[in-house]
Formats: sequence, C-alpha cells, structure tokens
Amino acid sequence: MRVLLIVIQFPPDTNSTGQLMSQLCEGLARCGHDITVLTTFPHYEHFRIGEEHRGKWIERTREQGLEIIRLFTYAPGKKTMFNRLLSYVTFNTLAAITATLSRSRWDVILCPNGSFFTGLAASFIGVIKSVPFIYNVQDLYPDVPVRAGQLRNPYAIEALKAIEKLMYRQAAHVTVISPMMRDNLVSKGVAPEKISMIPNFVDTDFIRPLPKVNDFAKEHGLVDKFVVTHAGNLGYVYDLETLLDAASLLSSEKNISFLIVGNGVAKAKLEKKARDLKLANLRFMPLQPHERLPWLRACSDVQVSLYKNGAAQDSFPSKIYEIMASGRPLLASAEGGSGVQALVAAAQCGLCVRPGDAEQLAAAILSLYHNRSMGETMGGCGRQYAESNHSKETVVARYNELFQRVSELSPSR
Repeated sequence: MRVLLIVIQFPPDTNSTGQLMSQLCEGLARCGHDITVLTTFPHYEHFRIGEEHRGKWIERTREQGLEIIRLFTYAPGKKTMFNRLLSYVTFNTLAAITATLSRSRWDVILCPNGSFFTGLAASFIGVIKSVPFIYNVQDLYPDVPVRAGQLRNPYAIEALKAIEKLMYRQAAHVTVISPMMRDNLVSKGVAPEKISMIPNFVDTDFIRPLPKVNDFAKEHGLVDKFVVTHAGNLGYVYDLETLLDAASLLSSEKNISFLIVGNGVAKAKLEKKARDLKLANLRFMPLQPHERLPWLRACSDVQVSLYKNGAAQDSFPSKIYEIMASGRPLLASAEGGSGVQALVAAAQCGLCVRPGDAEQLAAAILSLYHNRSMGETMGGCGRQYAESNHSKETVVARYNELFQRVSELSPSR
C-alpha cells in the first residue's frame, strides 16, 4: 500500500512526534508499505533551518527505505506564537501544493496534528487525489494553548474551533492516543465509530533499563547524586515552575540534583526563575542527541512529567512511555480523572501529585529518595507495562489494519 505521511518535523529533528512517526514508518515499511514522507528541512532545536539547507525550497532523498520530501518553512529563530503560526501555514501550504502537483499516487494519507493545519492540507490533497486521510490527534487544539493561557482572543479561539471541526469532518478516520481524547472528540460531535484509540509507543529495545553508572553520568557528575530529571520540550503546558519551587524547598538535601534537559518557549523564563531562586541544585542542559537518550534516562533516579492544572486532559506525552521503558519511577502531576493519572494507577509505575503543589512534589521526591526499593519496584512495573501494552510492534500492527480498512473508502478503488 502507498502511504503519504505529512508531518512538520521528522528526523534528524528531535521532537517526539517526529521520532514516533519515523519509527512507525519504518515498521510499516517492513510490513511492505511504500511510504512517502512530506516534511520540512530540520529546524526544530533552534527554530531555524541549518546553513546546509538554507535557500532551498525542496529536496528529495531516500532514507531507510522511505521517500523523504523536505520543504522550506518559515523559521526565523525566535519561537513566538505568531512565528510558529506562520511556520505552520508556510509548511502546510507548500505541502498541499507539492503533493497535488506530484504525479505520485497514494492509497491513504496519515497526518498527525502537531502543526494544527496539517489536516487542512491532507484534506485538500485527499480531495484532489481522491485519497482518504487519517487524522492522528496527538494534542487537542485549540484546547492546549487555551488552557495554558497562550491563546485568549475569543475570535481566534472560535475560528480555530471551526477549523478543528472541519478537519474532523473531512477525515476518513481519526486516531487518538488516550481514552480522554476520544471522549473529548465525541463531545465535540465526532462519531464514535470514526475514532480509534491507538496509543503511542516506545521502542523497548532502544529505551531499556541500563546501569545508572554510565559514561553520560560520569561526564556530567551525576554518579553520586539522586537525580530528578525532566527531559523533553519546555512548553507552556508543563508545570516546570513548580519543579523549580520544589528544588528550592529541597536545597538543603545536598545529594538530590535536579536536571532539566531540552529546549522550548518557556526555557528563558525558567532560567531566570532559577537564577532568582539561586538554585545550586538544579542545572539546565540542551536537547541531547537521540542516541544519548537511553543513557540520560538511565542516570536518572526519578523522571518527571509535570502538567499545569487541566492540561493533562488535552495531551498525553510520549515521553511517559520512555520513562516507563527505562525502568525508572515516574513522578507526574495531573488532576484526578486524567489519562496520565489513570495510566500511573494502572501500571503502578510511579506517583501522581496535584499540579502546582510544590510542597507535595517535594515530599514525593523525598519519599522516593529515602525509599529506593519502592522506586525500583515502580520502575520494574513500568517497564513490564510498556513491554506488554506500548511496544512498537503492537502499534504498527494496529495501524497496518487501519490502513487496510480506510483505504477501502477511497473513491478511486
């Protein structure tokens, strides 16, 4: 089957959705599918296209059995909300033009909603090429920026809600990554039979339990420390200011070290707050190369996934599965009834605290610090749950079956 994937970031870009889609494509290619990826030139880390690609509009390559078509996108270096919007519009406009003018034919289109307007591009291509498209919902938009307080204009919110409904209506099928998202879409009028709940996955061969004492830990002086780590995007939906407050509360615990690894729109604000609090027990590190991720997670004694109040209803980070696969305990902040809270309870892989409660977060860290065997048990449970429920092979098989089913909807068949 010929599959077109439309995704704004793809390796070597290191964001989580791009990495997931790359692994999914590799699995689908091994099943015999012919995959074309329509994406951008790498720009995620610094929000700027590298010198080697600057000035180019399009580039076609073949990598690991996939046809990769990379396009220009607007990425000036400063990641403001307006600049990101222009980046989304640029990519999706060029993607729609490129695909519709192409002589290639596809049986199905898959697009994750990371750039929001991708569903419009996929819908346009699908109409012109008579191809059904599957809309993969990784985050609920515009719910996420609204809850994070980054989108307040009522006219913009209503316009984005109208676009969201249009994309759901135009899609042949919609996949979501948690039961909470499925319920949200049903409440917005999407037919239940049009939705499949297919969770994200983790490569359990790549991310696995490894020794804490490793070259990464030695390089960064973490061997003799109890390390509490956030690794991933530093976005507005994450409750990292509370993590800094917890680090301040635990500043007298000299063996506890906090590590924030990654980049994002909230980084400058977090760095300023860390300076104001004079946090000697916390350090920031840039986004690490993908091949170092297993060792970063291995040197961590506790890994956090912290959401602001309400944000865990609209999103579900794939890094949670990586934490579980690494065999380390998860410490999450999420309100009761959220998908994150439900997973932690089902897998018994860690602890959940109230969003915004620095004292409770600090107490949970201390509990894991003083009771290492409890953390080891939670880490083991997480690893077992990830292997049984969120392996790459399981998810690839479900998408393979879905493609076969949805391709029957193509008017050209």
